[in-house]
Amino acid sequence: MARVVVTGWIPADALTSLQGHEVEVWPEGQAQTAEQRFAFVHGAEALLTLVSHNVDADLLDAAGTQLKIVANVGVGFNNIDLAACSARGVIATNTPDVLTDATADTALALVLEVTRRFGEGQRIIRDQRPWAFGLFGMLGVGLAGKRAGIVGPGSIGIATARRLRALGMEIAYAGRSPMRPAAAEELGAERVELDELLATSDVISLHVPYTSQTHHLIGAAQLAAMKPTAFLVNTARGAVVDEAALVEALRAGQVAGAGLDVYEHEPTVHPGLLELENVALYPHMGSATVETRMAMARLAAENAAAVLAGRPPLTEVRASGA
Repeated sequence: MARVVVTGWIPADALTSLQGHEVEVWPEGQAQTAEQRFAFVHGAEALLTLVSHNVDADLLDAAGTQLKIVANVGVGFNNIDLAACSARGVIATNTPDVLTDATADTALALVLEVTRRFGEGQRIIRDQRPWAFGLFGMLGVGLAGKRAGIVGPGSIGIATARRLRALGMEIAYAGRSPMRPAAAEELGAERVELDELLATSDVISLHVPYTSQTHHLIGAAQLAAMKPTAFLVNTARGAVVDEAALVEALRAGQVAGAGLDVYEHEPTVHPGLLELENVALYPHMGSATVETRMAMARLAAENAAAVLAGRPPLTEVRASGA
């Protein structure tokens, strides 16, 4: 029987694959300092961790040399020091595919909210400000016939493109690898370089993993290259966008609006974003459906169970070059 530590609260129903092991889950709603986390993970053979918890060399050492796997409950894994895991012979896993549709739905919601000003409209009602229907009041932007630029044509990027195509948008994309041929044909998607995508798209939706190569992928120069009528949406990772540069671009009218579900210094949000009406802001809700979050937790648990049983993990991630 192995000791399995879950660094954030996960319902027991998601952990059934770990029956027979000693599973300890951090209590729901209880705050956690770094020192408490170090003490909690000591002696674990498997860690299930949330994307909001950093797994660095110090945490790995606090767990001990018996640690076999870090199973991240999330498709992103920038919170894990993969090189440190590899150096210690610790397997790292993530939870791809199970959150594709939920995240794409969130991207679509952000697109609609920021282009049609639905968030502004709701704030008028909730604040009980005076209003009356007017033919040219609260005008937004229609999407049919406009160009959607997908940055990162993986599963979530494709799912988002499908939703935007259903609204009548043309699809372009940029990425290190081409979109899957069947999806590209279905969507009529055109592959272009990032510079061209930025200059020609009316909506730009980000779907790249966070790495050293994608840090501030969208910065001041890229924002300046966008059409002043264009909208930026980010459901990837916050630091893919230079948040301070985005605030300045929005204030200067270089960009028409933005929709964000993730933030550079999460959970802190740049105060400039809070002052702007043409920004839709969500608290990292991309995968927040009951079905999706349970599927993520189950997959993380199944990865841990496989490794503890001496089997290969289902969804391993490796350090670059490993």
